[in-house]
Amino acid sequence: MQRRNAFLHRTIVALAGALTSSAATAAGELADIKACAKLVDRDRRLACFDELAARASATDTTSDVSSSTPPASGAATTPDVFRPRAPGGSRLSRLWELEPEDRREPLTFRPHRDNYVLFANYSRDPNSEPYRPFRAIDPDVELTNVELAFQLGFKMKLVEQAMASPFDLWFGYTQRSFWQAYNSGSSSPFRESNYEPELMAVAPLDLQLLGWRARLINIGLVHQSNGQAALLSRSWNRIYAQVGLERGDFSVLARVWKPVASLEGNEDIEDFFGHGDVYGTYRLGGHEFSLLARANWRTGHGALQASWAFPFTSNIKGYVQLFSGYGDSLINYNVRQQTFGFGVLVAP
Repeated sequence: MQRRNAFLHRTIVALAGALTSSAATAAGELADIKACAKLVDRDRRLACFDELAARASATDTTSDVSSSTPPASGAATTPDVFRPRAPGGSRLSRLWELEPEDRREPLTFRPHRDNYVLFANYSRDPNSEPYRPFRAIDPDVELTNVELAFQLGFKMKLVEQAMASPFDLWFGYTQRSFWQAYNSGSSSPFRESNYEPELMAVAPLDLQLLGWRARLINIGLVHQSNGQAALLSRSWNRIYAQVGLERGDFSVLARVWKPVASLEGNEDIEDFFGHGDVYGTYRLGGHEFSLLARANWRTGHGALQASWAFPFTSNIKGYVQLFSGYGDSLINYNVRQQTFGFGVLVAP
């Protein structure tokens, strides 16, 4: 009888210990889930949930590790540069569908570049010179220093792994417009709109470069114009090569380009736009700091654009933008501008 009671006592203690451990584990998991859900920044929140899922998967497969077959001696352990490892919350992978878990069906709309509205964009010099001929018709035509500016863009994957290559074929479109919305004296016209369709061949990478991880390579053909005629017409075509890199909360897109076809009417545009650009982004919590830089070292012309996006709602961020240099718009490609604007940005 005493043996039976002792055995029953040990069984009850073991079951209680197991239940207590399970409850503690469940409580810990619930606390982790709640902590992830409280993160404001979408990228960090998704990365947090990915980490929890990976932790759970590792726990479930621990018992299978000892029985798994070891790799053959001398087997290659370095992945093909066009078949990268799991990104661990890579923002570039989510934007460009670099990993299997981030891939969508072709012809699915994705954001392309920043989508924002600057409700008040102040320009030190709105540059009325291109519109001077129209003053003969209406002498009261004047540009105001403050206007509304916005940028809208989308992209979609047309073909996945085109012609059995690692490259996906994409189409992208960006429009940037400057609207004299507060210029009622001149009927609030659109001062300038720039249209930028492009074709892109994008392949994933997995290379380590000086502590940075190269994530993608992009070969593109882009047309940019303002849709105007005669004296107001501005347009050019370029081919470019771009590489995307990541390091922690930093991401960088760097590209070089070469004008192609005719540059009639603005033959010197490359002197002011330069030969390429670098776009860097740093994420800190729900905040995002970006810097765009381009330059032509031969002519000394170029531009800098700094921006700050900060939490506002789950899908909308407050947005501040500062620009200095040449090429804020095609009509002003050869006129130096300093602008400052604030508004909202749609989170990708």
